[in-house]
Amino acid sequence: MTTATRIDGRKVAAGIKHQLAGRVAALQAQGIRPGLGTVLVGDDPGSHSYVAGKHRDCAEVGIASIRVELPATASQEEIEAAVLALNADEACTGFIVQLPLPPHIDMHRVLQLIDPEKDADGLHPTNLGKLVLGIPGPLPCTPRGIIELLREHEVEITGQRFCVIGCGLTVGRPLGLMLTRPTEHATVTLCHEATVDVAAHARASDVIVAAAGVAHLVKPDWVSPGATVLSVGVTRTIEGILGDVHPEVDVVAGKMSPATGGVGPMTRAMLLMNIVEIAERGGLSSAGDPTEVGA
Repeated sequence: MTTATRIDGRKVAAGIKHQLAGRVAALQAQGIRPGLGTVLVGDDPGSHSYVAGKHRDCAEVGIASIRVELPATASQEEIEAAVLALNADEACTGFIVQLPLPPHIDMHRVLQLIDPEKDADGLHPTNLGKLVLGIPGPLPCTPRGIIELLREHEVEITGQRFCVIGCGLTVGRPLGLMLTRPTEHATVTLCHEATVDVAAHARASDVIVAAAGVAHLVKPDWVSPGATVLSVGVTRTIEGILGDVHPEVDVVAGKMSPATGGVGPMTRAMLLMNIVEIAERGGLSSAGDPTEVGA
């Protein structure tokens, strides 16, 4: 029985980080030390794990870490104050606000306060608008990582039929925009909870990107033999982390990225890429030491 070729995000991300380390060294030789800031609110284990991974990556390539951690009870005003402080911090080249935020927080107000020039996630309305218009700017990390991962594994994008399952702010919607740019020119179907017969859309596609956050949503009979399948969404259960793609899809797909070790490492690598690119664009020199702000 044949199995799909594994799409290895860890290997590709390691190569990107190696290349970024050289670019960071060149910036430091000019007196510029890139710094990544993170704002983490609450005690969500997944969010803490993601942020910790991002700062480990920073240490690998020589980027300074600026960590702001606030309790789940933090007010809208306290979180906004943290964003404004990072906007003003010369040691911070760019930063992210880790999502999701607690339910009592207006996420859109927080994201709109980020200086667009320091938007390391590419989710500020100004930068999403640039994406729509085709103007260069920071790109959303997970969609950018998905496209880089496909390219590195020689998956054709131009002219191919993509089924993106899930229309969230961080993956589905921006990925649809990026895949339809002139540089990619894919044909994209965006599916969501109101889509009739998602399985039929998936079967008609050359590439399936599952980003709905529903464990084992994509079954083997959803996949055309030889199609490329990326499992992006994850669900944490007592059994461990389950991806959006059922493991048995492995015997149908031509190429497949797993729930862990696939797109996740690429998301973090693209975050570092955004920070380095911001610094290279004229950057912000960091004369201070990395800082930590506790709850």
